[in-house]
Amino acid sequence: MTADKIFSMANLVAMLSWIILLAAPRFVVTRKIVLSGAVPLLLSVAYLVLIVMFFGKADGGFGSLPDVMKLFTNEWAVLAGWIHYLAFDLLVGIWEVKDSQNRGISHWFVIPCLVLTFLFGPAGFLLYSILRVFLSKEVKDVSGII
Repeated sequence: MTADKIFSMANLVAMLSWIILLAAPRFVVTRKIVLSGAVPLLLSVAYLVLIVMFFGKADGGFGSLPDVMKLFTNEWAVLAGWIHYLAFDLLVGIWEVKDSQNRGISHWFVIPCLVLTFLFGPAGFLLYSILRVFLSKEVKDVSGII
């Protein structure tokens, strides 16, 4: 399988997860497939496979910015990095939805945070963190939050 094909499949899985997370956060499919953490786990498996198969086969490393730039000239290293982003950004989005549900924050307020998290990761997390300070009600139950 080519790097491009894996890229397309990972993007599709992540995009579908984000869509149902945005549109139907309490739907049974959302709870069982996305909010359970299954999709980030699946992406994590793909990431691990790529790292095991291709780590060390690319020039560069993590010691300096020029080394990281060299590392990301290898398509398999870039693919692993992209899947890393997909998994972790989705995990943050899942946490935002679960936390907002436990804190009684309307999903309408969370939607912009989710969009920002999808597009710009930490910026969406920051927005949600600010939102939760001002809109949080008493926390019902924090068990089961990823």
